[in-house]
Amino acid sequence: MGTGREELQDRTIVRIAAHLPDLIVYGDYSQERPSVDYFDGVLMFVDISGFTAMTEKFSTAMYMDRGAEQLVEILNYYISAIVEKVLMFGGDILKFAGDALLALWKVERKQLKNIITVVIKCSLEIHGLFEAQEVEEGLDVRVKIGLAAGHISMLVFGDDTRNYFLVIGQAVDDVRLAQNMARMNDVILSPNCWQLCDRNMIEIERIPDQRAVKVNFLKPPPSFNFEEFFTKCMTFMNYYPGEHKNFLRLACILDSDPKLEMSLQKYVMENILKQIDDKQLGGYLSELRPVTIVFVNLMFKEQDKAEVIGTAIQDACVHITSVLKVFRGQINKVFMFDKGCSFLCVFGFPGEKAPDEFSHALESAVDIFDFCSQVHKIHTVSIGVASGIVFCGIVGHTVRHEYTVIGQKVNIAARMMMYYPGIVTCDSVTYNGSNLPAYFFKELPKKAMKGVGDSGPVYQCLGLNEKVMFGMAYLICNRNEGYPLLGRDKEIRYFMRTMKEFLMSNCSRILMYEGLFGYGKSQILMEIEYLAQGENHRTIAIALTKISFHQNFYTIQILMANVLGLDTCRHYKERQSNLQSRVRRLLDEKFHCLLNDIFHVQFPISREISRMSTLRKQKQLEALFVKILEQTVKEERIIFIIDEAQFVDVASWTFMEKLIRTVPIFIIMSLSPFVGLPCAAASAIMKNRNTTYITLGPMQPSDIRNKVCLDLNVRSIPKELETYLVEGSCGVPYYCEELLKNLDRHQVLVFQQMEPEEKTKVTWNNLFKNFVKPTEELKGFSLRNEEGSEEVCNLVSGVRLKNLSPPASLKEISLVQLDSMSLSHQMLVRCAAIIGLTFTTELLFEVLPCWNMKMMIKALATLVELNVFYCFRNGKDLRLALKKNATSFEVHHRSSSLRPTGLSLEEELRELEGEVIECHIIRFSRPIMQKTAYELWLKDQKKAMHLKCARFLEENAHRCDHCRSGDFIPYHHFMVDIRLNTLDMDTIKKMTKPQGIQEEISLAKSEVPKRSEFLPENLSPEEIKDTILGFFDLIITRLRTVEEDIIPLESCQCEEVLEIVILPLAQHFVALGENNKALYYFLEIAAAYLILGDNYMAYVYLNEGEKLLKILRQKKSWRRTFESATFYSLKGQVCFNMGQMVLAKKMLRKALKLFNRVFPYNMISLFLQTHVEKNRHFHYLNQQGSESAPPGKKRLAQLYRQTACFSLLWRIYSSNYFFHYKFYGHLAAVMQVNSALETQNDFQIINAYLDYSLYHQLAGCQGMWFKYELMAMEQIVNLPLKGEGIEIVALVAGRLAHIKYIMGHLDLAIELGSRAHKLWSLLRNPNKHYLVLCRLCKSLFLKSRYKQLIQVLGWLWDLSVAEEHIFSKAFFYFVCLDIMLYSGFIYRTFEECVEFICQNEDDRILKFQSGILLGLYSCVAIWYARLQDWDEFHTFSSRAKPLVSRRTPTVLYYEGIARYLEGQVLYLQNQIEQQLENAQDRGVELLKNLESLVAQNTTGPVFYPRLYHLMAYVCILMGDGQNCDLFLNTALRLSETQGNMLEKCWLNMSKEWWYSTLESLEDQWLQTVLSLPSWEKILSGKVNIHDVQKNKFLMRVNILDNPF
Repeated sequence: MGTGREELQDRTIVRIAAHLPDLIVYGDYSQERPSVDYFDGVLMFVDISGFTAMTEKFSTAMYMDRGAEQLVEILNYYISAIVEKVLMFGGDILKFAGDALLALWKVERKQLKNIITVVIKCSLEIHGLFEAQEVEEGLDVRVKIGLAAGHISMLVFGDDTRNYFLVIGQAVDDVRLAQNMARMNDVILSPNCWQLCDRNMIEIERIPDQRAVKVNFLKPPPSFNFEEFFTKCMTFMNYYPGEHKNFLRLACILDSDPKLEMSLQKYVMENILKQIDDKQLGGYLSELRPVTIVFVNLMFKEQDKAEVIGTAIQDACVHITSVLKVFRGQINKVFMFDKGCSFLCVFGFPGEKAPDEFSHALESAVDIFDFCSQVHKIHTVSIGVASGIVFCGIVGHTVRHEYTVIGQKVNIAARMMMYYPGIVTCDSVTYNGSNLPAYFFKELPKKAMKGVGDSGPVYQCLGLNEKVMFGMAYLICNRNEGYPLLGRDKEIRYFMRTMKEFLMSNCSRILMYEGLFGYGKSQILMEIEYLAQGENHRTIAIALTKISFHQNFYTIQILMANVLGLDTCRHYKERQSNLQSRVRRLLDEKFHCLLNDIFHVQFPISREISRMSTLRKQKQLEALFVKILEQTVKEERIIFIIDEAQFVDVASWTFMEKLIRTVPIFIIMSLSPFVGLPCAAASAIMKNRNTTYITLGPMQPSDIRNKVCLDLNVRSIPKELETYLVEGSCGVPYYCEELLKNLDRHQVLVFQQMEPEEKTKVTWNNLFKNFVKPTEELKGFSLRNEEGSEEVCNLVSGVRLKNLSPPASLKEISLVQLDSMSLSHQMLVRCAAIIGLTFTTELLFEVLPCWNMKMMIKALATLVELNVFYCFRNGKDLRLALKKNATSFEVHHRSSSLRPTGLSLEEELRELEGEVIECHIIRFSRPIMQKTAYELWLKDQKKAMHLKCARFLEENAHRCDHCRSGDFIPYHHFMVDIRLNTLDMDTIKKMTKPQGIQEEISLAKSEVPKRSEFLPENLSPEEIKDTILGFFDLIITRLRTVEEDIIPLESCQCEEVLEIVILPLAQHFVALGENNKALYYFLEIAAAYLILGDNYMAYVYLNEGEKLLKILRQKKSWRRTFESATFYSLKGQVCFNMGQMVLAKKMLRKALKLFNRVFPYNMISLFLQTHVEKNRHFHYLNQQGSESAPPGKKRLAQLYRQTACFSLLWRIYSSNYFFHYKFYGHLAAVMQVNSALETQNDFQIINAYLDYSLYHQLAGCQGMWFKYELMAMEQIVNLPLKGEGIEIVALVAGRLAHIKYIMGHLDLAIELGSRAHKLWSLLRNPNKHYLVLCRLCKSLFLKSRYKQLIQVLGWLWDLSVAEEHIFSKAFFYFVCLDIMLYSGFIYRTFEECVEFICQNEDDRILKFQSGILLGLYSCVAIWYARLQDWDEFHTFSSRAKPLVSRRTPTVLYYEGIARYLEGQVLYLQNQIEQQLENAQDRGVELLKNLESLVAQNTTGPVFYPRLYHLMAYVCILMGDGQNCDLFLNTALRLSETQGNMLEKCWLNMSKEWWYSTLESLEDQWLQTVLSLPSWEKILSGKVNIHDVQKNKFLMRVNILDNPF
């Protein structure tokens, strides 16, 4: 039964009939228009208040998950209940008017009495529906009902394509008045209805001063049977489905009838018919959508007679339809009440969005007003135009519904129409958005309008015919001295160059700037107008509008008005007088009347002119203008600036094209791309040899950041906000402004006074509070509030910027583009929007319904051509593109026109298709488009699509094949069951066994040393060294011989996997509400970013995970200790990397507690725990040789995380000054080894041994470190040398080289580093390779082996460029600065190094990486300090200072802090020379800092020579010769021991310099800097390498006898 019913309702005719009342479905469908029908009946008008307010609430919702679908559900929950009740009582729903409806019971007059009783019963039951209902969140539903009865007329009108109907008569007016009298839950009977009803059945209440009455309740007699009464009444209703009790309407069982179907289609909007044909759900059309409402009201002299006003309505309707059709507007509803006939017209329905909607709506409104005002019988025409977000959708019941619009803007348009009669009015949104000249409008006095709180300013539209308002068409220069033109230096340089050429030559120049809407073209012209001011030339700047294009010769008219001085004249007589004096010598007086029309003057018309043709008059006028301009340019040059030049009329283009050939004039234009082909004259100007045509590019990310800081008047913004605005704006200034306004509207931004960073207590929440600051470009601009203090901008806690709904203005732009696409392209864009901002072609193909690959590629190519998408071959290309936007470039139209004909459109598309096939990654060019398209989906459809995406992505949600496809958190997936798809055996093997390098190196048995033979006990240290190096050499040799078989074909792809698989997968699970799965992937993402060195992104996704953890912890069923422990361990790692040791320690302890490995808090438990761990350690060591069952995968997952925690903990404790902390450090190191031994994993064991060895070396325990180093080497000898085994060998070589460097064994560090470099270059792992090269550079640098150093630097540079690796590039420049400062030659210039720093200092990898920026800033500060340029020194030193507190115990941090302190020492010398009071205190503090750095366990001995050198210098500056000698000799001894040739040479020179009797040379370093040779000169033999070593900075000894 149910299936048959569904089949009936699925018929096209039934689906169409659901949009129409029975009055039309079963009416006469004759072709005569207009036609009138008369009948009697009862009308019910139901007004449901509360929905407009709810629509407004939803339309201004902050997040994308509060959209149209929830609104549809709530609306139809209430309205469908009313509709169902009306239909059950035999009513016919005539119309839905937004959140109101009009119903009819059509019967013969003699039946009205009984039917009124039925309708009253129905009305009371409708009220009963809402008394028992729970009110939805924030929804105050109020139902008011008015009833009327009597004679009714129906008017049908329209044209060949669309029909409309109206019910007219006193009863219609009465029902509206009755409803207006009603209060909440009232039923009001009109006077006529009260007269006609059965009064004995109704209890009423009189309304004061009214003939209408209020119904209290029905009072039937005791014997009255309503069921029988109702059945009897329904026999008089023609279309009541009496015998078809399963159907609410007879129209539900309509048989197919092509003729009837064709007739009914005319009453339904075209976009609805398309959806019916596609058999799509009504929800598809339900949107919260920005539209423009045009409400037209026609008042008639004789309102009541349908046959009298029918013709007028017909004429008006036909004209309105024809006008709207031009601009893709539609009539949605036509009403007839006491205040005339109203047409509700809408621009911007789904699929009908067009550009320039506001101006088109106003143009249509004026056209309609002008026409209807002339129609016979129409007394008054009133039109209200309002723009904004409204609900557009299907409202009602499944069997009776209509497409309607609901929202505050609909109400505003209706109220303006009624409260400002006889004119065309518009709201401020339409006024501002139309971009029409202000003189087209007049602001009206505000009126209190019913149901509208604050409508804002109301404007009268005076008409859209361009008037020559001389002086008002000029470009208004709002240039602000305090607001610079950002990011447009290149564009201004084009102007300056062309201006110079123009002034030096005697020919015209044309400069054209083409750019899309919002690119800031007007701002560029304003700046140009300001820069163009000068003597001997006049600047004329005008701004055109779209109306200008339709005004013949308008542009030249404005130009000549200025040239002739008419723009300042107040009256036409003054203009006439001016003209007469200017043209007297150029033009015969009888020709003066040629100027009448163009300049609105009144010269007498001569006989000669009256006989002239229009064409000849135009030629005469043009000839005159040329003469005037020729005369003018002899006195002063003319610079003519035109904004919005795409609106230049054809006649003006033609004149300008001739003008530039005869008169030297400089024309500067800004224009949007031409919609079609430009006219011939415009093309000729573009191709002219003197034309420079610039296509504007978007602003760069740094410029957007500067703009935001200026707009908000703040010193800094959060990184998250910068990312959101840079990504969302795509470099378009207008987009950035709208996004900022949207954030401000939602009160997302918080402004606080700027506080010194050292005062802020560091917590997890403010760990990355280092805000993004504007660049040096804004240094001279004041960014202070009204009180004069500096502020920073922050975000409200908990805000999710990524999920914010886009602002209506930007959504509108996207909808215009989306609606202009074909349906198939729209579907592709919508599917892509579900996947995310970036996606792969494979995933898109997976989710597209019923598409083949060829079809998808073709569609993608078209959309790439339309700039909807960008395509990239790989993740590296994508990352490169995101770092920098395309810049402006010059287009050579002349040279392109001279070339042979290029590819046809089809060939270009085919070429693009080939490019798309090669590309792997696609990205939305505008994030706003993705968000807009995403919001168009229904909730259930979104879920289904997200699920489809998740199923596809999770197959690849692991590390890349090169890294053996495991988890980023080892064995993570064994701890948490998160998979949607069933795992097959192949997948399990792939994720658990080492992948990638599978072939085993076949070493001859004689070549493989046995463990006992590898390092016999009687070997000397030198022999052990040779044995270890020999082993690595052997591996390298064998690797090279089998390279083709076992070397991976490609390098690590984990970053790409992270960005295009795991990141989107996590978001899909969030959208699906699968919080446990989303948490799993957020932790994986954080771990991946830590591996990639991106601390900030790890922090971001840990915060995302924290939100989910809070939700999951509220569920009693959720018990995931491992996830919580991992979460804290990763947090600890981030804190450690950021140098926040106290916070890191707290997090790591928490993690270990959750892993059931509680770390002791006091000395007693510390010693007990140490004893236990030592016993465990010896137990594990004794068991190592014997075979034992390996731990399970779940246990391994825990052990791996524990090992990571302990590895960080011992470093944290070792970096502390307190004596007892070394015991905690030792325990952590032992526990790391024990956890590693329990894993039975070779890499974990070897890594722990090397860590334990390093701990003891730093602590000065000579015997222990050597033992564990040898144990690590013995462990790798017996590894199966395949896959992971080879990588372990390479890792060990690198780690040993690093340890030897830290300990100052430079020769061995170089030997090991060179071998590690060879291994990693063969294994093609750039992430490991660059670290080895960085460390090798430093060892070679200290040894002064410059030839090798430069070779290694070359490798590092090549690697950083090939991989676009910012950290290795930064390290490269760090070494280059060191070479200049300490080695005495130049490899890369100082300027290049500083440029790199300034361009990349806000890169999140560098900014939040402890050490590298500290080192770079400090090196530059040292350079300036040596040159005595203290202003620049303070600039860079102040940038370095906040980074000093990030005390991460790493080599990089100690490199940086050593340079920073050196800079401070040089500044101390300056303070002493200046005899500053606090110089001595400063010196003492510096000495303490240097001593404490040496005292730290984690400071490697390799840094001691430099630190002692600086301490010696501080002592001699302060007059402490004794300690100076001590520190100097200690530094020399350590340099000799370590083989640190660089420091040794410098120390000897310092010693000689400090104790010599030579006078201090003030400009010694300046002279040295000027003579620093380049490496090329050294290499060519022009400079001796030994002489270079003398180019050292000699620290100046204080010349005062007694400095203190």
